[in-house]
Amino acid sequence: MECATITRPSKPPSNISEIVCKFAKVCRIRSIGVFYSEISNHHNPNNINVSMTMSEDGSDNKVEETECGGVKVHPQPIEVRCKSNECGDMEIMKLFEIVSKLKLAYVQLQEAHIPYDPEKIKAADELVVAELEALCKTKRMYKEKQLTKVKFDSSCSDVLKAEIEVNEKILQKLKSQVEVKESEIFHLQQELQDLHLRNAIMADKITQQSLETNNVRVLDVKMFEDSFKAASKSIHEFAKPVISLMKASGWNLDLAATSIEAAVAYSKRCHKKYAFEAYIARRMFHGMSLHSYNVHDIMKFDDPFVYLVHKPDSDFAKFCRKKYLLVVHPMMEASFFGNLDQRVFVSSGKNPRTPFYQIFVKMAKWIWILQGIASSIDPKAKIFVVNKGCEFSNVCMESVEELSEGTAGNGEEQTSCKVEFMVMPGFRIGDTLVKSQVYISRMN
Repeated sequence: MECATITRPSKPPSNISEIVCKFAKVCRIRSIGVFYSEISNHHNPNNINVSMTMSEDGSDNKVEETECGGVKVHPQPIEVRCKSNECGDMEIMKLFEIVSKLKLAYVQLQEAHIPYDPEKIKAADELVVAELEALCKTKRMYKEKQLTKVKFDSSCSDVLKAEIEVNEKILQKLKSQVEVKESEIFHLQQELQDLHLRNAIMADKITQQSLETNNVRVLDVKMFEDSFKAASKSIHEFAKPVISLMKASGWNLDLAATSIEAAVAYSKRCHKKYAFEAYIARRMFHGMSLHSYNVHDIMKFDDPFVYLVHKPDSDFAKFCRKKYLLVVHPMMEASFFGNLDQRVFVSSGKNPRTPFYQIFVKMAKWIWILQGIASSIDPKAKIFVVNKGCEFSNVCMESVEELSEGTAGNGEEQTSCKVEFMVMPGFRIGDTLVKSQVYISRMN
């Protein structure tokens, strides 16, 4: 592409590189838009009139001037003469259009930072890159045409090369800025994720503290009675998997029930489950001496196994390990699981994360609470048992059969019943008597 000349009053013709230089420097003023006003060919088909109007608000009412190499440049129509058809109107228009779009894209990129809008930044960045690529394409086309020239104007070539180098530096600078911004966005996203995580942890702590505050209750007889019912229910819940594992292991449940409580007249065969519950309760309350200690810590946890994880060396953890070894016989565990690994694990002072042991811990929690609450309410609190064969009295006893069926006992009929065996011991706390739970049968 040959260089075009610029016709201006009292100025000698110049080449296209000077036009580009002047136009680029005009674009550096405070305007935010460049528009083409008109292109006319009234006097000469090879003449192009380009009008550039720049203003602060994008309107065409105010015209400013700037300098290029010490010479004032007025954004007024100028004449451009092409020496050959290779420097045509469309090529000049395309070059101006690319530069104008590049400036507008860069302004959009700056505006997208205040306020900071990632989506707009991304869109503006893509637009800047597209225009820079178009500019690079124009540069390549220009270089290819230069190779075909027979006569080459060295001064024009030097100016264009300098402009290309400047544009390449600008391109590299813009790419570096984009990389920096992307890196900042990535780090900000990481910080945001960390903040969300910390907020979630703090919310959990606040929730836990709220639950702990709500779970702190006053120790009284009513609370002890509720804990007694919960302990009885937990023993019943633990007996279910024990019986199921015995069935799966091939145990004879009738013989096992007889070995626990012999010569019992069961009204129903399914009532033999009470013999296993009595065995578990007997082992759990064995050697229990009522003394006062703090039970609030363990009561704060719905799942007592979580408490064991946090405090594996607590008195409650020691109580669980001791009672597990007492309740679950080695022969039972071997038949249930095929080995004694869990027993060895418990004996070593650890708490296995098995479903069976976790159910046991839930039961042990309420036995532990009963023992601590009783003496905390009344230092003279006592635990009492009911012997086999004694006459049933609804003053200090209640039938587990009626409790399970949800029916109220009839005192006149129950006086003719005898106790086959005790399932849960009773408690005397001050003037309050918490009835023992027994399995009864009719007296002949």
